[in-house]
Amino acid sequence: MNNPLTHFNEEGRARMVDVSEKSVTERIATAQGTVYMQPETLRLIQEGRIKKGDVLAVAQVAGIQGAKKTSDVIPMCHPLLLTGVDIQFEEYPEPGAHGLSSIGITATVKVTGQTGVEMEALTAVSMAALTIYDMCKAVDRDMFFNQIGLTYKTGGKSGTFTRQNVSEV
Repeated sequence: MNNPLTHFNEEGRARMVDVSEKSVTERIATAQGTVYMQPETLRLIQEGRIKKGDVLAVAQVAGIQGAKKTSDVIPMCHPLLLTGVDIQFEEYPEPGAHGLSSIGITATVKVTGQTGVEMEALTAVSMAALTIYDMCKAVDRDMFFNQIGLTYKTGGKSGTFTRQNVSEV
């Protein structure tokens, strides 16, 4: 049986996949995640009253930096020369059924290369979420984030993927 896990060599040990035979194509990946917080915390963010500074501006830079540094923290990722990283935030001030407000994070990463940028998009969302938590933890230690996942990817041999049925907490 053919092993679909390509990060293992013949001895069963981890390896970085050889992509030298893959075609160079434009590859795009989008990931999303959500940070949940008390409504007052989101108000403080919106009003610029978090003492550490502009939360979303810093989180945006952190997300971009995270995408660029993915291969430094995910051992089997190839270092890539990214051609674009975009981080977007959507604020949901009205408390949901759980009584919390939230910020949605979307990261889109692009490269022209021999391997995809799914991990870079996921890392960008994760770093932005961690940064929001770090900047606001003094006022809301109950914040949490979840639903971080790949929502779209295109390019390469496996073609296009679009996640279906995204649901809220």
